[in-house]
Amino acid sequence: MNIADPFVSVEFEVFGKVQGVSFPKYCKDMCEQLSISGWVKNTKKGTIQGKLQGQKSKIDHMVMWLSSAGSPGSQIEKCDLTNWQNLARPDYKGFQIRF
Repeated sequence: MNIADPFVSVEFEVFGKVQGVSFPKYCKDMCEQLSISGWVKNTKKGTIQGKLQGQKSKIDHMVMWLSSAGSPGSQIEKCDLTNWQNLARPDYKGFQIRF
């Protein structure tokens, strides 16, 4: 493990106009480009939830995307981040869209 860039895990929930604009697909594509594992899903309350695991620098990049950019057509109000953890290695292989 690279001590300068440790593996971390974080759960997220994105609020705003994020459903119906392919947000999970764009999130999955971004995570795959960054070698981040985990999952993402639409919730019944109109938010997007998920879990990210990977090198902290790549997770930080993804958190910025979730907090401000998002998918085309989305309007992000806020992104809540919870359960930050350091990991010896990711628990997930690859990135999935859950239903």
